[in-house]
Amino acid sequence: MKMNMKQWVADVIRQKEVKAVPVMTHPGIEQNGHTVRQAVSDGRVHAEAVSWLTQHYPSAAACTIMDLTTEAEAFGAQIAFSDVAVPAVSSRLLPDVESIYRLQVPSLSAGRIPAYLKANLLAAREVNDRPLFSGCIGPFSLAGRLYDMSEIMVLIYEHPDAAHTLLAKCTQFIEKYCQALKLTGANGVVMAEPAAGLMSNDDCQVFSSDYVKYIVDKVQDDHFIVVLHNCGNTGHCTQAMVATGAAAYHFGNKCKMEEVIRDVPPTALAMGNIDPVSVFKDALPSKMRETVTDLLEKTKDYPNFVLSSGCDTPPHTPLHNVDAFFDALNEWNKR
Repeated sequence: MKMNMKQWVADVIRQKEVKAVPVMTHPGIEQNGHTVRQAVSDGRVHAEAVSWLTQHYPSAAACTIMDLTTEAEAFGAQIAFSDVAVPAVSSRLLPDVESIYRLQVPSLSAGRIPAYLKANLLAAREVNDRPLFSGCIGPFSLAGRLYDMSEIMVLIYEHPDAAHTLLAKCTQFIEKYCQALKLTGANGVVMAEPAAGLMSNDDCQVFSSDYVKYIVDKVQDDHFIVVLHNCGNTGHCTQAMVATGAAAYHFGNKCKMEEVIRDVPPTALAMGNIDPVSVFKDALPSKMRETVTDLLEKTKDYPNFVLSSGCDTPPHTPLHNVDAFFDALNEWNKR
């Protein structure tokens, strides 16, 4: 559904009630009786999970799966699949600097890209009462999955020109993918760039944010926004994140939300950051309610705060904890 997303952001900030947008699809996959492998391979299964969650929870926006292997697979990386865990890159695609220069930017028909475009198309048809956010990986995180995460940290210091060549190719593909996601009817994209949190603020600016900003400038408009997610940020590179000009920033549980939100412009959303594993997946509902209430208390002076998970909620996250998350928010909003 076409929606004025600048107006949506402004409305979320203006309204007294705090909104919630957990990055969450796995409970929907499981409730529909499907496996992770099926959902990340079949666009219809994926879309049905998104639809189930929008029918059962008052999230202010719907989110598709945060899969950090889709784009790497399109480039040719080997992926390990599981019925019960998210996919993972299983081996390094680019063994040396020379291979970076030979790397070809793939088409949108490569790997599981068509399945993800189908999922977004079907979900966009079903979700009519709130925005739908697609998912994609960020340029530096994609480069790290192709070259190896520890090796790329060496590359940016020893061969910065090669690193920039790789980042340019990754950026070219991600921008093309985002344009295609936009055409499905999605209202925005959650761009996952966790690896950028491994760098200093200055390096994050040069090797991540400058490339993210290029994509933001190309795809973000009145009807489509970028939500930049960096769960690797402990608070040290928030300024570089904000330099991208994204409409929203999504933070992980490694940082203190009440501190990083100070660096976010009041006209942009700051989203986060309930621990997806220790709270969403493993805690008792009482702990979830306590954690949510504590976070809402710490962020009460910031109208641009949106309650969320710190990252994608993992497989086997119990519904009673999701219920407790929304119940605690509802109780807070009734005060």
